[in-house]
Amino acid sequence: MLPGAAQAAGGGAGKAGGAAAPHRAFPLAQAPRPAHRLIPSQFPPIGLFDTVATAADLSAAMELAGWTNDRLVAERIARLPQAEWVYGRANSSVVMASFLHVSPGGMRFNGPETGAWYAAADIRTAAAEVGHHLRREAASRSLPELRRVYRAYSSRLDGRFVDIRRAHAPAAQASLLERLYDPRDYAHAQPFGEAVRDEAWRTREGARAAGVVFDSIRYRGGVNAVAYRPSLVLDVVQADHFAVVVRRDERRIEVERLRAG
Repeated sequence: MLPGAAQAAGGGAGKAGGAAAPHRAFPLAQAPRPAHRLIPSQFPPIGLFDTVATAADLSAAMELAGWTNDRLVAERIARLPQAEWVYGRANSSVVMASFLHVSPGGMRFNGPETGAWYAAADIRTAAAEVGHHLRREAASRSLPELRRVYRAYSSRLDGRFVDIRRAHAPAAQASLLERLYDPRDYAHAQPFGEAVRDEAWRTREGARAAGVVFDSIRYRGGVNAVAYRPSLVLDVVQADHFAVVVRRDERRIEVERLRAG
């Protein structure tokens, strides 16, 4: 468990909120609006969180559905501040799932202990991001080609975000930026992001930022954001379905909008 995450869950004060925290050297900005996220259609949406009215009802529903039988999911639920549980509104289950189901190694700005809501300024950037991971999967499975269908969601990410886009970052942070944008290594980016999360969870409404906005590494000119507070992922709406096709030995990504029916 990351120290910051543990302190956030327990309400203690951590070092991440101090003036020396690296993220405090960067300006703040709004996240892209709307922000777009692609989720594999092989994971059908489950409305577990959408219709319950209270946190107690939600706990009972999760237990009934067997979510708490998964040790890692149960630990993430316990780690996530109850004030950040999202329920009783459309697609809240989709939001919560992004925080409770995490890849073993985490992602660029979050460790494996707790997930986050990643989204892009446009569908092209979102497709480039998922296409990169799809190509890595094709390589690991020795597949020459891989096709996957995704559901698109649009959302409004509220709050302010630490802006590490190169065009906006202080020149003095150039060395740190190179480490944060390392295309293969998350060793610096994950602690950076978790420090932002720690501060956001501990101080909530008084937090400096709710996430990070950053340049896409996979799509030139693209912009991404990662949000650490489920309660500020708002107006989530399911849109189109897209088929994404990658080939193991090619950089090109094919994206097709699928027609309904």
